[in-house]
Amino acid sequence: MRHLKFAPSWLRFLIIFLLAMGILFRFFNLDGKVYWHDETYTSLRISGYTINEAKQQLFNNRVIGGENFAQFQGANPEKSLNDTIMSLAKENSQHPPLYYVIARLWMEIFGNSVTAIRSLSACISLLVFPCVYWLCRELFNVPLSVPGVAIALMAISPIHLVYAQEAQEYILWLVTILLSSASLLQAMRLESEDKDQLAKKRQPPDLFAIWSIYAVTLAISLYTFIWSGFVAVAHGIYVMIAAKFQLTETVRTYLIASLVGFLAFMPWLTIVFGEFFNFLISAGKTTTQSSLMPIFPFLMMQLSRIFFDIDLSLNNPIGYFITPFFLTLVGYSIYFICRKTNYKVWFFIITLIVVPALPLILPSLIAGGIEASTEPYFIPSYLGIQVTVAYLLATQLYNGSVSRRSIWHIIIALVIICGLISSKVSSQSETWWNKGISYDNPQVAQIINQTTRPLLISDALGNNFGNVFSLSYLLEPKVRFLLVNNQKIPKIPDGFTDVFLLNPSDIWREKIEKKYKLKTDIVSSENYYSVWKLAKSPKLRQRNISPKNKLSAS
Repeated sequence: MRHLKFAPSWLRFLIIFLLAMGILFRFFNLDGKVYWHDETYTSLRISGYTINEAKQQLFNNRVIGGENFAQFQGANPEKSLNDTIMSLAKENSQHPPLYYVIARLWMEIFGNSVTAIRSLSACISLLVFPCVYWLCRELFNVPLSVPGVAIALMAISPIHLVYAQEAQEYILWLVTILLSSASLLQAMRLESEDKDQLAKKRQPPDLFAIWSIYAVTLAISLYTFIWSGFVAVAHGIYVMIAAKFQLTETVRTYLIASLVGFLAFMPWLTIVFGEFFNFLISAGKTTTQSSLMPIFPFLMMQLSRIFFDIDLSLNNPIGYFITPFFLTLVGYSIYFICRKTNYKVWFFIITLIVVPALPLILPSLIAGGIEASTEPYFIPSYLGIQVTVAYLLATQLYNGSVSRRSIWHIIIALVIICGLISSKVSSQSETWWNKGISYDNPQVAQIINQTTRPLLISDALGNNFGNVFSLSYLLEPKVRFLLVNNQKIPKIPDGFTDVFLLNPSDIWREKIEKKYKLKTDIVSSENYYSVWKLAKSPKLRQRNISPKNKLSAS
């Protein structure tokens, strides 16, 4: 690996250029994309209000404006930081509080705008670059080539750009995975060096401090995202394999450090277990709508999105050309790193790719599909894949004949071009695949905004609660909301030219039609919800009769 220790000047320039472009794209047009369902829940948690409190004040069969949502979407004087933590503990404990605490403090300084909250994730994403440098240094023991290529790949990776502009904890989770993984590798390396130092009667490294760093970073990772438990399992498997299943000093120290990390997380873990048992005994728990996607096409698409993403659907024919290329590249990268590196290197990467993904993939094979909302849970796998590809590309820059190197230069150029194109397309789009159940909200908002005096009616069931909040960011001030709880029949006042129903159930919509003697026309029907418009029945149109205390529809 001697040829990997020094990078030529052109490679250094390329790495710096791609890093600069990646940083630019992370901060460009932060408020351009729809502030979607899950992000509005983030802001609700930051505000310190619970879902029930928001429902009581908003979903009460009264006409309100978009400004009424503001107090539930960010830091406010009525609620404190403790309320933020308690709202998570009461209603959403599967999301640990670290990111939300940081976001609350951030929004108290910079305000509650979409740009402000997303800029936190963009700033956190900058920590990925030094952290991945540290991880690659510990894995490959080279100063620039592999770490530099890894930094460049992650800077222009579409999947990282998505979460660098998302008001959620996933990019912080990636940073904590990098920190805990790198600190574990460093601790194990210094543990082995310690024996050599003692044999040569030299000053040994401070192993207690290094293992303490691992314990702290593991606890931080758990307090960021609960799926870190499976990353910790991957670390444990790696340590045992590296020790050849012997209870060595390194294994004992690792077990103590891991135990300390999990004990630090125990207070929140008890809350998670408590909410889980409440879920089991609760008969009235509301579930959100979800749809299953075919597992293998989903995984292939997510693999290609690591390097190329222009918001293609599963059935888009372009994917049939792009996906095989990146599947081959990743497959050969894994084969290459297993052939060319020590087992302690490649096995760490394989466990990082496989172990956190198995709890998602195995149940999906049984269920016949996978939920699209589980996509962020594959972040450890994305990381392992990118490090593997970085090692392959950095190695092939110098390996073989001139013609062979030229082929790899072309492959590297294609990977870079795909990343840059993806970042440019994503930065200019108003919605993206990760917006899930709110993907079509910009289109719905455009339909409603085109009317003169619109009224939007909705209930709080399923995904409607979050989507109403999401639409409040897109709808003009002239739009009014009439929100009800438990699908009560709304009291529709006069004075509105157009009345829309957001994702009503068939029974609720028919009850509204019957009470007001109006019919409903569907104006938007998407994968996750539909929008209907109240209109006069055909008989009333013929007679030109407007029923008393009813609304006239355009």
